[in-house]
Amino acid sequence: MDVVGDVRLPPRPQVPTRPVQLPPRPPRLLGRDEMVAELRARLAGGRSQPCVVAVHGLGGVGKTSLALEYAHRHLHDYQLVWQLPAADPAVLSAAFARLAALLGLRDTVDAADPVDQVHAALAARTEPWLLIFDNAPEADALRPFLPPAGPGHVLITSRSGSWPREQGLELPVLEPEPAVALVLARSGQDDAAAASAVVAELGALPLALEQAAAFMSETGLALGEYLDLLHDQRAGLLAQGQAWGYEERITTTWQLAFRNLAGTSRQAIALLRVLACYSHEAIPYHLLLSPLEGRTARELFAEDVQRQRAYGRLPGSRVRLVREFRPWMSAVAVLQELPRDPLAINTAVGALRGHSLIGQPVEGTVPVHRLVQAVTLDQLAPHEQQRWRDAAAVLLESVLPDDPTRVAAWPRYALLLPHILAALTPISPGMDKTAQYLGASGDYRTARSLFREICEALTAKLGAEHPSTLTARHELARWTGELGDAVAARRQYTELLPIRMGQLGAEHPITLTIRHELARWTGELGDAVAARRQYAELLPVSERVQGPEHPNTLTIRHELARWTGELGDAAAARDMYADLVPIRERVQGPDHPDTLAARANLAQWTGQAGDPAAARDQYAALLPIRERVQGPEHPSALINRHELARWTGELGEAEAARDQYAALLVVRERVSGPEHPDTLTIRHELARWTGELGDAAAARDQYAALLPLRERVQGRDHPDTLMARANLAQWTGQAGDPAAARDHYAALLPIRERVLGPQHPATLITRHELARWTGELGDAVSARDQYAELLIRREHASGADHPDTLTTRHNLAYWTGQAGDAAAARDQCAALLRVRERVLGPEHPDTLITWHNLAYWTGAAGDGVAAREQYAGLLAVRERVLGPEHPDTLTIRHELARWIGELGDPVAARDAYAALLPLRERVSGPEHPDTLTARANLAYWTGQAGDPVAARDQYAALLPIRERVLGPGHPATRTTRGQLAYWRERA
Repeated sequence: MDVVGDVRLPPRPQVPTRPVQLPPRPPRLLGRDEMVAELRARLAGGRSQPCVVAVHGLGGVGKTSLALEYAHRHLHDYQLVWQLPAADPAVLSAAFARLAALLGLRDTVDAADPVDQVHAALAARTEPWLLIFDNAPEADALRPFLPPAGPGHVLITSRSGSWPREQGLELPVLEPEPAVALVLARSGQDDAAAASAVVAELGALPLALEQAAAFMSETGLALGEYLDLLHDQRAGLLAQGQAWGYEERITTTWQLAFRNLAGTSRQAIALLRVLACYSHEAIPYHLLLSPLEGRTARELFAEDVQRQRAYGRLPGSRVRLVREFRPWMSAVAVLQELPRDPLAINTAVGALRGHSLIGQPVEGTVPVHRLVQAVTLDQLAPHEQQRWRDAAAVLLESVLPDDPTRVAAWPRYALLLPHILAALTPISPGMDKTAQYLGASGDYRTARSLFREICEALTAKLGAEHPSTLTARHELARWTGELGDAVAARRQYTELLPIRMGQLGAEHPITLTIRHELARWTGELGDAVAARRQYAELLPVSERVQGPEHPNTLTIRHELARWTGELGDAAAARDMYADLVPIRERVQGPDHPDTLAARANLAQWTGQAGDPAAARDQYAALLPIRERVQGPEHPSALINRHELARWTGELGEAEAARDQYAALLVVRERVSGPEHPDTLTIRHELARWTGELGDAAAARDQYAALLPLRERVQGRDHPDTLMARANLAQWTGQAGDPAAARDHYAALLPIRERVLGPQHPATLITRHELARWTGELGDAVSARDQYAELLIRREHASGADHPDTLTTRHNLAYWTGQAGDAAAARDQCAALLRVRERVLGPEHPDTLITWHNLAYWTGAAGDGVAAREQYAGLLAVRERVLGPEHPDTLTIRHELARWIGELGDPVAARDAYAALLPLRERVSGPEHPDTLTARANLAYWTGQAGDPVAARDQYAALLPIRERVLGPGHPATRTTRGQLAYWRERA
């Protein structure tokens, strides 16, 4: 059955009652009272949907100041007020991540998009909130980030005027009077005429006025003197052909500021230049300058050269090396100009703050307006700009952790991500490491995108078959596959293989690694036969070239065992892993990750081979070792917890499994983020075990909530997304809507055929379930015919003895019986039982299920005595193998009681059900469907035993429970209603 699982979410952590993130209130915002009032009027809308106002206008006109003034004036009207930087989608997503963490939705910075979580939290609030999206590029870019619901207000600032008429509010420049007042107040002077002239020259643009006044205040320059300089500088700019506009006037002001700083703080200028090379928001300047402390610039440069060499980015010839690195080596000089110690850094920051060239430092970070950055670099000649860009890249590369796959390194990568994207080129080692971080942390899509850029850049610089390019192509193929496109991954590895073979030879370790990956993705595409064959062919080559106990050789043995199991021979896979574990322990050590992985797979295939108790125990023994060696929150330790929960459930302890998944979900969300693929898998499993506990409707709803997350995070055609769709269909049917289940599977089948292929196991499972729900809708003949067709496909794809083929035979027998031929169903089950005993073993769970069905159809074919004897024999085996209170054991007791009654002893049947009911209530819960079925049968046989009054009362008590738990239209509820009417007539 195509089922995995999902969950009820645990309570969120306590959230601050009044979250606020706002820069300081603008000091004496002049001339904007009417606009603040207009904002208030525009935002005073209804509470069902957020009211949106987009303040737009010329850059520097004071849009952000207006928004802040409004927010501070009306701060107490909202229960949440938060400003978000909206110019760059990546930075905006990171800001949503911080807000999500504050709201208790996520506890670590992660590459996954938190926008939906914040939207949901805002929609759930009952008190007003205010979001400010600052410096948004335009309406289409911002639309995905706007909250769709909730009693809140959204205030946008943007230069773009392309906003809907009902949302847009254009902000003009200041009127002359408040503009003059602003200049006089900020500069501390009283020459109104000169101030009026400055306002006219600057076009009453608030940012230009503020900057000019700050410069005059810092330098003591008089208004008239400033005006003279302004005239001189403007003439020069106009001579270059620039029109009168925003950048022209601001550029003039900054040129004067640069000239003043040149005589007072050259380190401040140097700091500004290097900050201009990064993203404009929250630049971690203390972190980025930290490599300079205790090391010379030449030492830093030498380390960077080593990084370039390690990543194969250096040209081969010495002449080319010198030619390419001569301009880069000039970055050494600019690195020497930067402040190094904390006192010098803070002094330089203070000087820049004094000229309003940077924002307010916060916890070692500082924002720099993007126009300040642009003008700062524009003051330099092109070759000088490149020197500073190279210096910024060296500093950034120096603070990137070496191993981007370590969970502990992820917060720093998340902090630096916007600056990496702004400052590093695709061929830099840091960009390669960043792509690895994104993939390891679950953002497969961006990892693949970055590696595609890296491949293109390396191809252009070094050639398509340069070793560095081929390594990048290898990674591109890897993350293409992890994103769910196994077809493309296999194709890309297929293209790489002959190139590597031609360069390195057929038996070079890199070539063998590509063969390994090619085999893996062949298997992931559903061709387990080819995957096993490829690994079987690869193994002797690796043994000869690298040695029989080389770690790479052992990895091939590991994969050969896996695909042997995937082909249906779980016992052989188990035995192969049992042989591999002691070799891993001896060669690599008992605590090596590869050894622990082998132990985990041994547990997995032990369970698949029919021993869930041993699988659970092996995972339970492995967990403390992984927690000790790798850490309790390492991905491998969390996967171990996942499997421990799974096999606990397979043992019949569905409630314990659900609780374990619920606890694990909290950890996954904190460590990996709420939208990491592994986190979504835990939600999947939590939903499954919620359903297995009897709440099919809740399982259905949880899959319905999970599906859009899978689609957005992993893509609509990713195998995990299709699995979520399959489970939504499954639990929709289990919740009493077989028609919808059939339709879901019918819609899913062509997608799986297109994405995975018509013979992929998941595609065949979809056909299996489509046939099942066709039968559940009452068309047993069609179900039988579909299973007959599917059996041919199964035998062709997997072989006659594959467990999935045997499952299809099992279901064919069932629907043959349901179509009216109980004798044929009995005979098919008898034939299947012998095969399952031979292939799986006489006590494998699937073998015991076939025995169960044989007994059922024996009785249905008219031989009640034989049915009762078969159930009695099966009960003893079930009790010994699974335990007397396993749900499957209780099901056999249920059937045995039925046939006791059918054979003419209703009193004994009644007593057997009376004994069974408290067991069902204790094991599965009083409202589990199986418990309610036991109550229904107890009522039935009570009536058959001659007590219609008690039967009536028992059905009367059962009916409202089934109506509440299953729904009034569920088939079981309708049956209960009919039985109640029947026994009322006879009471």
